[in-house]
Amino acid sequence: MKIFDKYILKSFLQPLLATFFVVLFVLVMQALWLAFDEIAGKGIDIFFILKFLGYLSLILTPTALPIGILLSSIMALGNLSENYEFAAIKSAGISLKRVIRPLIILTILLSGLNFVFLNNVYPWATLKQKNLYLNMKKKKPALALVPGAFNTEIPGFNIKFDEKYGEEENLLKKVQIADLTLSQGKVKIITAEKGEISTEEGSKYMTLTLQNGNYYEEHYKRSMTQNERKKMPASAATFDTYTINIDISSFNDDKNLDNEDITQHHGMLSIKQLDSISKVEKSNYDKYLEERSTNFYNIVKANKLYKHPDSIKVTDTILKPEILDNFSISNKIIIIGEAIQILKRATDRINNQQYKIKQDRKRLNLYDYEYNYRFSFSLACLVLFFIGAPLGSIIRKGGFGLPMIMAITIFVIYFFISQFGKNLSEESAITTLLGGWISTLILLPFGILLTRRATQGMGIFNIDSVLDSIKKFFDRFTKKKSINQL
Repeated sequence: MKIFDKYILKSFLQPLLATFFVVLFVLVMQALWLAFDEIAGKGIDIFFILKFLGYLSLILTPTALPIGILLSSIMALGNLSENYEFAAIKSAGISLKRVIRPLIILTILLSGLNFVFLNNVYPWATLKQKNLYLNMKKKKPALALVPGAFNTEIPGFNIKFDEKYGEEENLLKKVQIADLTLSQGKVKIITAEKGEISTEEGSKYMTLTLQNGNYYEEHYKRSMTQNERKKMPASAATFDTYTINIDISSFNDDKNLDNEDITQHHGMLSIKQLDSISKVEKSNYDKYLEERSTNFYNIVKANKLYKHPDSIKVTDTILKPEILDNFSISNKIIIIGEAIQILKRATDRINNQQYKIKQDRKRLNLYDYEYNYRFSFSLACLVLFFIGAPLGSIIRKGGFGLPMIMAITIFVIYFFISQFGKNLSEESAITTLLGGWISTLILLPFGILLTRRATQGMGIFNIDSVLDSIKKFFDRFTKKKSINQL
């Protein structure tokens, strides 16, 4: 490798590493912020939070890499142009194609690496992250008893107290407890002057010790009528000390956080799995539609229609061409009524199944879209490089200022087009092949155009020609005005 190539690669790799980790950090923090409301206040161990962030980082790495390549290519070529190094390179007879040749080879390798990551690491991380996130959302909030309100977080109990005090704030005043474990309403109510909460470390039970209170319970079954319940006796008692053991294992159990209940999401599958599962799902989908159409065909009794008009048996009675004209008025009403009812039931079934059919079609489209998008997104690294490198040599600005703004703008456009293509292909408005490749196909001509203009030493557009055109446009009006005055 020549010294010149090493210098160019070094000028590119230094900003690439910096921008990649900065962009990755921003994307992870954004995703964490969006998920924060769902997982905050549930007493989740820090270990699971770190696992969640680790999976997020792996998922967002393929997205951060193209942004890093785009930004670093603008910065690297912009720095060379701003410091007049690019002018010195040109004066030595070295073209832009020769300058970016090692960068092109490196970008191709990074595109291949991104594809391998998307096909292997990304599906595994998505599987882990989505299941962990759903399990975190389903986890019950951390137990926190609030004075002056009915605390309903504990399953089977409704607890209210006026004040919480003591060094550990485990002493309660004026306690009222409704035991709902029998699922029959507030049939068991306990009140007490004082209470004390105690829990041993690692225990799944919370002990509530009540002092100087009353106990009331009604005895009846759920199947009883209101009059029968009124006749049933109730028991009441006073106590000096009463102890209740409450199961709080659902607030401390983190074992379920590692469950993997969802495994068929399109983001959790490799290229090979997407292709094979899509074929199986499409076959099942086609069979389902065929069964529905056959069922509708049989319900409306279309299978009993004669296939040929000459199959009617010849009789002494001459049948009229209009079938209903062969029946009396009363029979016509009966026939039309039955036909309407049969058709209405059939259409109601179809309308009820319409949502399921639409969702199944969307799922199949997402499989195919993801299959094509994995390839196009890997190629996006190369396409964005061919936009960023010539753009950097044209604008002649390095650093993080203008290159950062331009890189974010370009990638936002790319991401918007990608999401637009995804939504259209999901709704079957366009093919999944076009939906997966549309963003890359739209930006590719711009990359080619910018590269050609940069190699020819031209700007993005000639500002002088634009100003001259505007000036000529207004000059026409001034000339006409002067002629009219004469």
